[in-house]
Amino acid sequence: MRKSVFKSILFVVGAQMLLQPAAIAAKALVVAGACSMALPDKAALVRVPFTTVDGRIYVEARVNGTGPFRFGVDTGASGMGRADASLARELQLPADGSAQSTDGLRTSDVDQVRIGTLEIGRLVRRNIAVISRDYRSRLRPEAMFAGIFGREFFAGGLLVIDYPNRTLSFTRARGLRPEMAGAVPYERAFRVPVRINGITATGNLDTGANVSFVMPKAFYQQISREPLLSGPAGDLMNSKIQTERGHLGGPILIGQARLDGGEVRASEQFPELLIGALALQKHAILIDQRTRLVALCTARRR
Repeated sequence: MRKSVFKSILFVVGAQMLLQPAAIAAKALVVAGACSMALPDKAALVRVPFTTVDGRIYVEARVNGTGPFRFGVDTGASGMGRADASLARELQLPADGSAQSTDGLRTSDVDQVRIGTLEIGRLVRRNIAVISRDYRSRLRPEAMFAGIFGREFFAGGLLVIDYPNRTLSFTRARGLRPEMAGAVPYERAFRVPVRINGITATGNLDTGANVSFVMPKAFYQQISREPLLSGPAGDLMNSKIQTERGHLGGPILIGQARLDGGEVRASEQFPELLIGALALQKHAILIDQRTRLVALCTARRR
């Protein structure tokens, strides 16, 4: 009888010892937090440099086995991506019906083309339909692109946009989890809770917008005492809006990150708070669409 009890005690103690390393590892992961996922990953399918123009991100991509072509990376763009009309002509991309494109104010019917393979690094998407229109005629020569990677291109893994180190990576081997410090949930891509001067709002993280902040005029008047001055017209994809210029003091809080303030475009026509590329230049943005989490991390040059 004593022998049986003794064996049971040994079994329990042994089980606890076996579980202990896993518990320690899990605790360490939580303590490390979401921003630890921004560190280089040897298993990454993509780890490529990028350049910026007015804060917007540009990488090199291959289309149907040819290239490289200059593509933007736009977290505000739905779907797999976009193809400029010039790329569609050059590669004779076949027409694939039509779709609708919205800029939050106006919806337009647009053409689609079909791409056999679109790839960056070792990440390849096959047989995809993308919106095609003339983007280049609206851009300065240094800002022109052949296409855009939309947010669905990077679904199914962890996307890391590291602005200070000008590096974009994508991996399926690691990801964000709700219990990680600094992980912020989103409901609609990629709208996250933002706290400014004691007021909480929802902000849209949009790397394709070459501004710091755009917001409804009424919201600006809630969070800033700085007067608004006459500003230029704002060009959206399908619309134009009249804007006024203001200034927002920091900090702007998103999860554990603190953003500096900056120039604001305010408009009675604009429907939401937008946090654009110019406000994100000191940070790495981590986006995991599998768990619907993002993290904004202060990054240092390596």
